[in-house]
Amino acid sequence: MRAEITSLFGLDVYTDQGKRVGKVNDVVLDADDRMVTGLAVSDVNPDLFDVQSRGIIIPYRWVLSVGDVIVIKQTTGRIKQEAKQ
Repeated sequence: MRAEITSLFGLDVYTDQGKRVGKVNDVVLDADDRMVTGLAVSDVNPDLFDVQSRGIIIPYRWVLSVGDVIVIKQTTGRIKQEAKQ
């Protein structure tokens, strides 16, 4: 299935565990291979990522599905560990 790149802008990003990551602000492209390589995400959830800047780049290989929202795999070690209860 093909889709317009602009259809990704503004979509909310969630982990496969249902935690909100942020909102797609831009897309990183590899012009030579003509493919999306990353998602620039703003409004990042500070509980998941320790971010001091306006946003993060999520590798597109983490994306599991794209629809009304984008679902990424929650990878241990890359996303902040939850506080132990």
